[in-house]
Amino acid sequence: MIRARRLGDGDLVALVSPSGASEARRVAATVAALEGWGLRVRLGKHAGGRHAFFAGTDDERLADLNDALRVPEVRAVFCLRGGYGMQRIVDGVDFAAVRADPKVVMGFSDVTALHAAMWREAGLATVHGPTAGQFERGPASLTVRAARRAVTLSEPVTVTATRDEPTYAVRVNGSATGTLLGGNLAMLASTIGTPHALDLTGAILLLEDVEEEPYRVDRMLVHLRRAGWFNGVRGVAVGQFTNCVDTKPHYPPILDVLHEQLTGLGVPVLGGLSLGHGPEQIAVGLGVPARLDAGAGTLVVDPAVV
Repeated sequence: MIRARRLGDGDLVALVSPSGASEARRVAATVAALEGWGLRVRLGKHAGGRHAFFAGTDDERLADLNDALRVPEVRAVFCLRGGYGMQRIVDGVDFAAVRADPKVVMGFSDVTALHAAMWREAGLATVHGPTAGQFERGPASLTVRAARRAVTLSEPVTVTATRDEPTYAVRVNGSATGTLLGGNLAMLASTIGTPHALDLTGAILLLEDVEEEPYRVDRMLVHLRRAGWFNGVRGVAVGQFTNCVDTKPHYPPILDVLHEQLTGLGVPVLGGLSLGHGPEQIAVGLGVPARLDAGAGTLVVDPAVV
């Protein structure tokens, strides 16, 4: 495992859009927040672009990402949007540049494909944290404050389960330690059969998703279980499953699906964590040691930066 250096005053952050397009006001909010931290900001050439589902063509988005990873002055690469598109370019990422000069990489949702690839190809600890849409919540928000802490301080982050989170009831008591890996369920399921499918042996698995009907979540979890993907996992940290609803009243709700599929794994499970697409999210490192204590309702994650 390798970690990037934490960010300090005057460091240069590259904002790139490797997936979907971002609205100008959200990009501006992100720039303002980062400059307020004392950082300098450089926008990728196609960061504000738009092409089909994406912020640019595959070649354009990949060029922006690789340029940010290769330029020595850039100390962090923050992704402006999830959406869709990272999978299309991930095999072209310059992982040699990542290994030679580790930088802080932050994003979530579709960016899960990049987190998994960075871990598998380079052993880089990354940050599961907000994109431009979340920075618009303002510097006083939990989301932005937690992101700042995750990239500027070399201190563990404690995420405490809260009853305000709809997944709070998904729990199996017990404690476990391991490497925190995971992210967006749909993206993780799509890595099966690729070089970037995660090996969860000895891992704490983080799961979250948005706008997936409960039966689709069930299908993905069954697929992963049948593929042997959960073999060796030590615990499951359940984040936010936002707007995962079905209009058919006789269908089971998302909590029933998560409970059925996760509580039978024989490992501790902790829901109710503010990680994902909810009103606020806490940024945490991926690829770093973590301790999950379902009895205490806490997930303690080592820093992704040094």
